[in-house]
Amino acid sequence: MAHLFHHKEKKEESEYSNEYGSGYAEQTTVVEDDYEKYNKEEKSHKHKEHLGEMGALAAGAFALYEKHEAKKDPENAHRHKIEEEIAAVAAVGSGGYAFHEHHEKKEAHKQAEEYDGGEKKHHGFFG
Repeated sequence: MAHLFHHKEKKEESEYSNEYGSGYAEQTTVVEDDYEKYNKEEKSHKHKEHLGEMGALAAGAFALYEKHEAKKDPENAHRHKIEEEIAAVAAVGSGGYAFHEHHEKKEAHKQAEEYDGGEKKHHGFFG
């Protein structure tokens, strides 16, 4: 009768083995504490917020450019107006994304403060 289960055979000494070890680096994992995790998350949201702001700025500028082109080029005015509206929608969407990331950043900041003991750090003269 055939053997139904496949057992992995134990590997013998590797060709890289010697009296100093097996030749493979030992893997270690770095566990960061929650405060560092929340600070990284806050930085990430801040970066994404800035990207959203830049997207809104670029799309808004393109919408204004298309508005100008619609006046300047009456033959293709309809096409320019459509592109202007699409760019305006993109600007609003990008602004909404920046607003969302701003609130996510604030939430991560609150979590970092809570983990750090809830004490707010004051950087002024009187605080």
